[in-house]
Amino acid sequence: MQTFQISIQVLVFLIALAILFDFINGFHDAANAIATVVSTGVLKPQTAVAMAAFFNVIAVLFFPLTVAATVGKGTIDPAIVDQYVIFGALTGAVFWNLVTWYFGIPSSSSHALIGGLVGAAVAKSGTGSLVASGLVKTIVFIVVSPLLGFVLGSLMMLIVSWLFVRSTPMKVDKWFRRLQLLSASMYSLGHGGNDAQKTIGIIWMLLIASGHLAPNDGIPVWVIALCYSAIGLGTLFGGWRIVQTMGQKITKLKPVGGFCAETGGAITLFIATAMGIPVSTTHTITGAIVGVGSAQKMSAVRWGVAGNIVWAWILTIPASAFVAAVAWWIGHHVL
Repeated sequence: MQTFQISIQVLVFLIALAILFDFINGFHDAANAIATVVSTGVLKPQTAVAMAAFFNVIAVLFFPLTVAATVGKGTIDPAIVDQYVIFGALTGAVFWNLVTWYFGIPSSSSHALIGGLVGAAVAKSGTGSLVASGLVKTIVFIVVSPLLGFVLGSLMMLIVSWLFVRSTPMKVDKWFRRLQLLSASMYSLGHGGNDAQKTIGIIWMLLIASGHLAPNDGIPVWVIALCYSAIGLGTLFGGWRIVQTMGQKITKLKPVGGFCAETGGAITLFIATAMGIPVSTTHTITGAIVGVGSAQKMSAVRWGVAGNIVWAWILTIPASAFVAAVAWWIGHHVL
């Protein structure tokens, strides 16, 4: 594999840009983990983000770094990676995250990063620089993760409704206010396990391509610690603009619905992370929330809001890819 020469200043700048993306990822996607538990009134917002941030960080103890390997070596050809490709990819991802956060749209940080890598790689070397196997898995799960979240969320809701059919609403509410603490923790664990690894993969790719690591070297502990800390800190600040959209605009949630949505979403994330697939936590929890609403009655879901979110999903990869391609060109003049 060819390596490129890079000054220590540029290397530090690119790592800092990656950490900024990781922070914004946590900031942007905090709503995924806390929206349901906040909107049902089980936890206050400050308590919810603190809990989510804690489980984001300790996820490093539970999941192997399979997603980092997919992003670092299985998305674009490592041979074409240089400082301009990394700069373009991260700029495209950060730009799209900030735009969607500003408008309160729960888009995917994961797919913004994948789109950024694709746009910068194609700008440099054409479509031949893309690794089809890794991209196909990611693209397929754009559809699979919300569908799986939908199926598991609605299935959980049906099972719970059957089990508690003879219970009073007050008793059900009391039980699931407690159980939602468990489900929210599980979802935050899955969020940290999948999302922090994407930035780890980017920095790993950069260190290998610049000759600071050999291709077969493992990921340095400092990279892992830095990325998990950054996403936890970003989550702690919380993306409040998106919380309302996720928690109440799609469908009205009670603690039992919040538990079912979070549990279905968490199972989906655990499966994807075990398979090394970088999925969207946003897509996953949105699908689960819609599944919970649909299990009650179809009219419980605000399909217009859900449709707007889907449009944001469709635009994420091409929009971030376009910005990344422009940023790749700019990078040649500033780095």
